[in-house]
Amino acid sequence: MRQTRFAHEFVEYIPEELVDGVLYVSMAFSVASHKCACGCGREVVTPLSPTDWRLLFDGAAVSLEPSIGNWNFPCRSHYFIRDGGVRWAGDMPQAAVEYGRAKSRQAKERFYASRLERPPLPAPASAPAPDQEQRPGRKVTGPAPETKTAKHSWWAELLGRFRRR
Repeated sequence: MRQTRFAHEFVEYIPEELVDGVLYVSMAFSVASHKCACGCGREVVTPLSPTDWRLLFDGAAVSLEPSIGNWNFPCRSHYFIRDGGVRWAGDMPQAAVEYGRAKSRQAKERFYASRLERPPLPAPASAPAPDQEQRPGRKVTGPAPETKTAKHSWWAELLGRFRRR
């Protein structure tokens, strides 16, 4: 039966048997999975990452971005999941599908290449600043004062941990 809505269930592991109309979300493994909304019964797996799908949760319902195009399934269903509802989109010509796949590969290559080229993060705020290093006759009485860079590096490190999952 064709779905018009998806309930969501946050789980650690995606169950072996999926229930129609339920979007299972594993934050531990950065993946969402559901049975195809067309009713064909095939499992749809959407990896959550900066270059794949994004999950939005407003406390009541979930959305996945971008659309879900099951181009390798016989049904070739294409839909959006927004606020738990299914919004159907039309089929796409194979050339458009291939173009989208190529753009996705390029986005992944750019994203991961930029991560390799990043300079190392600054030392954590708890480390003494270079001008406060211990020198004979000088006493350091506490941790180095926080600076914008220290705050930024703490946030960057925290965000980086979530992105690497």
